[in-house]
Formats: sequence, C-alpha cells, structure tokens
Amino acid sequence: MKGNAIVGQSGGPTSAINSTLSGVIRGVASNNQIEKLYGMINGIEGFLNGKIADISYLFDNEEELNLLESTPSCALGSCRKRLPSYTEDKQFYESLFNLFEKYNIRYFFYIGGNDSMDTVFKISEYSKIYGYKIVAVGVPKTVDNDLIITDHTPGFGSAAKFIATTIQEIACDTACYLCDAITIVEIMGRDAGWLTAAAGLPKYFGHNGADLIYLPEVYFDNEKFITTLKNLLLKKPNILVAISEGIRYSNGMYVGENNQNGATDVFGHKYLAGSGKTLEKLVKEKIGCKVRSIELSLPQRCEAHIASNTDISESIEIGKYAVKCAINSENGKMAVFKRKNSKKYEIEFDCEDIGKIANKVKFVPKDFINNEENYVTDKCMEYIAPLIQGERNIKYENGVPVHFKLRQQ
Repeated sequence: MKGNAIVGQSGGPTSAINSTLSGVIRGVASNNQIEKLYGMINGIEGFLNGKIADISYLFDNEEELNLLESTPSCALGSCRKRLPSYTEDKQFYESLFNLFEKYNIRYFFYIGGNDSMDTVFKISEYSKIYGYKIVAVGVPKTVDNDLIITDHTPGFGSAAKFIATTIQEIACDTACYLCDAITIVEIMGRDAGWLTAAAGLPKYFGHNGADLIYLPEVYFDNEKFITTLKNLLLKKPNILVAISEGIRYSNGMYVGENNQNGATDVFGHKYLAGSGKTLEKLVKEKIGCKVRSIELSLPQRCEAHIASNTDISESIEIGKYAVKCAINSENGKMAVFKRKNSKKYEIEFDCEDIGKIANKVKFVPKDFINNEENYVTDKCMEYIAPLIQGERNIKYENGVPVHFKLRQQ
C-alpha cells in the first residue's frame, strides 16, 4: 500500500524512546512503499491541532540519527490524551481521519505505553468502520516495564541500569558512618515494581546495595516495616530501603496518597509521590534515629548518559520491526520482544494483537519476590540483569552531552 506514514511519541519520556523513533525512521527509509514520514508534534493531541513536521530529511542523515539515539526525552514532544470511544464521539474520529486523508497517511506508528496502545487500538478499530485504508501499529515504550505479552519494554533496561548504579552509590555513601541511620529511596512504579526490583542488582553482583525492597505487588504494613528496621539496626548501623512510589496498604490506599490531595491525571490515575516522605516521618516517630528520604523522580527516566547499550540497540531494532509489521498490513498490532529459551540472553521479534495488550498491566510475579515480601529473588535478578548490559558512546562538547534538535520547518 503506497502512501505516507506518521509517527508519534506519547506518555512519559524515557532515554530510549528516541532510539525507537530512530528505528522507525530507519525502517521507513529502507522500503519504497512509504513516500514521506511525518512526525506528530506532541503526539495525537498536537496532530489534531495540525502540528506535524516532515522528518523525511533524516532518512539519510546518519550523524543526526546517531545523535537522536543518545538524546533523552521525546524529540517530537509528547502528550497524555485519552481518545474517546468511537461509539460516543464519532465526530472526533471523522476529524482525525480527515487529517489522515489530507496528508495521505496510510501508516500510523505510535510509541508509548499502556494508554498509548489504547490509542492505536481505537484507531485501528475505527479504520474498519470508516473504510479508510490505514495500518496502525504500536511500538512499546515504558520504564515501568508493565506491558503484557512483550518480554520487556524499551526504556526499562536503561532506567534499571541507572537505579542499580544510583543505589550502589548511595549505599557506599551511607555506609561510611557509625551512627544509626535509615535512607529510603523512592522509585517510580504505580502498580508494578519492576524498576524498584532493579535496586537488588548491586547485591546480586556482590556490591553494596539495598537492604530492603518493597514493591506494589504486596501490601505494605507499617508495623511490620518498623519491626524489620529495628531488627536490622541490631546488626548494622546503616539501612538502605528501596520502595516503589505505588506501595499501598491492604485497604488499597497508597502510602503517599495524602501528599497529593487526591489529584488525578486525564486517565484517572492518582498522582503519586511522597511515599518516601511518609515513611521518613514514620521512622522518625517510631525509631527516632537519623533518617532521610530520596525521591529519584525524573532522573531515572532521562539518564541517557548511563543508558544500557542493550536497551538502546533493541529499541532501534523494534522500531525497524514495527515498520515491517506495518508493511505486512498488521493493523492493530504491537511489536514485541520474545526471549528465547537459551542459557545465553537472546531475543526475537514478533507482533501481537494490541487489543490483548492495551489497558492491562504486567506485574512482578510472586516467585520474583522473597517469602518475607521485602526483597527480590535471584530469579528476578536473572531476568533483569541482561537488560542493563553495555554502555553507549556519548558525544560531548564543553563537558556536557550533545543532544538532537528537530529541524524547525
């Protein structure tokens, strides 16, 4: 099917999402069925407002593509927009598809996580009703690693590498004093604790690391937490605790929920942050020793200077593979990783029905969490460890990294 293509980035940025964009660009450039490639500026929201750029100029620009692959965040800009149901707002989809027709767009690529895959699903479904020939393909992205079916997601490996490194460095810093002290590190993860689980990698490799790890997959108990800390302080003076921002009590309430006054985003997700601060206050009250909380916040998803080479390389390749899926008319599919059953880490690519993936969450399995529910198992570490391997060659000028800038048109 001859025509043009459009690509967008959506949701939270990562240090690998631009590598996936580069992969899509490289994939489109290598075939003769797609004539032009447009980029949505600020995702589907920007596109609906006519904000697009012709990024075909990057097809043969290896220097710019290499720079794009080492640049964090979203080069095209992002958005958090939930598409309405086509049964509730037909006019919305008619306006959207009028834009597709205006630019002769026959291939739609959307790089994102759960909510972004919902966008791809709705567009692919409406295309069957509307009768306009377009192939919509989802390309995975999320540091949370919570998309089902795919073995892992682009962006997770680099964020996990940053967390493992940061935890190891914090452990070295806190270990130099003799006084009792507890350090609590809050890590991203609303419903799934994959990123926080990476805090176990330093000790798995034989280095200083986290003493306790708490994930959203198990209910948090204040009394049990304080008892565990008191027992550990009898053995060593400095305790390092890693927690997911989404840890919650058995009644379903997030530990840090009161810090956000119930605010939610456009998808109805409660804003999370402050679980570490809540536990810091609890430790001060119940134990009284020196205690501090650290929220890793945005750095864990924009740490391109310490990106995993495995993650970036795979992100490029899955972008290329998504184009192959589209050329093969795999409408309403998402490109996925599948890990081969071999002793050496190897992956292969496939595409799966996006309707089975959108709006679902992949949780850390029970056998990845220890019996005490306050740490992760070796099986979990064996799963994550291959994803953080290797380093990238970053271009520096004046002591700081050089980043890609989209050409103004």
